[in-house]
Amino acid sequence: MSPLLQQVLQQIEQLTTEEQLEVISHATEQLKKRTVPPKKRKLSEFRGIAPNLLAGKDAQEWVNELRDEWDERERKIFEGL
Repeated sequence: MSPLLQQVLQQIEQLTTEEQLEVISHATEQLKKRTVPPKKRKLSEFRGIAPNLLAGKDAQEWVNELRDEWDERERKIFEGL
């Protein structure tokens, strides 16, 4: 064990339990950043997640229909007041 590590461990022993837990948490996060690279996903992995979402419609047409539905619901709500 290196002298620096011995010194660090001795200093950690002098900390409160909460502070020691914070040291562990910090060290764990630092190791995760170095050893676990963020997983990159291929676009093909998302295939089939929302099948038939647009049911073959043009995306803009679908958005327009959705907005019309919202407008209709809003109109019914205000008519009911």
